[in-house]
Amino acid sequence: MKNDNSNLRIKDIARMAGVSEGTVDRVLHKRGDVSIKSLEAVTKVLDEFNYTPNILARSLASKKIFRFIYLIPQNQPGDYWSMVEKGFEMAMPEFAGYNVSFEKACFDQFDVNSFNDVADKLLQNLPDAVFIAPIFKDETLLLTNQLSEFGVQFSFIDSMIEEADFLTYYGQNSTLSGYIAAKFLVEQLNTTDSILVIRTKRKGSVSNQTRNRYDGFMNYLKENDLVSKLQLIEAELLDDNEASNKELLRNLFNQNPNLRAAITFNSKVFRLAKKFEALEINNVRLIGYDLLDENIAFLKKGVISLLLAQRPEKQSYLSAKDMCKKLIFNQEVNKINYMPIDILIKENIEAFMHFSELK
Repeated sequence: MKNDNSNLRIKDIARMAGVSEGTVDRVLHKRGDVSIKSLEAVTKVLDEFNYTPNILARSLASKKIFRFIYLIPQNQPGDYWSMVEKGFEMAMPEFAGYNVSFEKACFDQFDVNSFNDVADKLLQNLPDAVFIAPIFKDETLLLTNQLSEFGVQFSFIDSMIEEADFLTYYGQNSTLSGYIAAKFLVEQLNTTDSILVIRTKRKGSVSNQTRNRYDGFMNYLKENDLVSKLQLIEAELLDDNEASNKELLRNLFNQNPNLRAAITFNSKVFRLAKKFEALEINNVRLIGYDLLDENIAFLKKGVISLLLAQRPEKQSYLSAKDMCKKLIFNQEVNKINYMPIDILIKENIEAFMHFSELK
């Protein structure tokens, strides 16, 4: 076994376990003193990957390059999808030693034609594995059916399509998160109050994630006999015309003086919060999703009442890790992995963010 391969193995294991390379060497060769905490951390990594020198040597000696593509919406720094991308970037150096490369393919999440174009290009140059954000359900199913025919493994992040033959899913239980959102939204409402349900207009079908959250929201209202008691006012915002969105909201509140609550099922609830502030709309319980910086700022100010978060970096990082376990080490992985649904208000957001940074 070559020394450079041996050093690479120890370096990779040390990075994943959060210990020094010397500690890994002592554990592997059962010599020297190692703390219980370090021993447990290294052993956990070895167990997760069913590590043996022979298996890893074969994977390196084969010179097989594993090409992974993650198919996600276009994004800017600070967007929800930039946090998903960060998780893949965290995985890149960790698995580079196993001859794994990651490529990004982005589409416009508000235009189904953009998704189809990117999917077509992907199929023309098939990778070994694909990670998909299934914004457009029907079109995603067309893609995944073809990937399955070619024997290409794929995993879902952010939301899942149960009828597809995916390897893993990491993300929220989307329907449950909508159910929980409804429970918190209506708890202080009277039966004479109205709820504003906001979506973003898309060229194509409704977002798979949005649909699932909305279904969960409606399930709660139905189970508690609230559909006929609380008036729902549904509206669509434009992604590229904030002046029009502001006027739409102004008219809705003028025409519906009993509006006391509002919800949107995507990560850009800050857009609503900005309009509420500009229009001096007060005493409205506003709920949305995800820990974008602008969302957090409006949560701290009290304009947003509650955020439901889902740890996007962990979703993509763990998806990549499981794909490596399956393709490189032929280890079984758990198919559906629900992330915690973090419920955050202005009173607990500082502690949550501080703890997350420490971790």
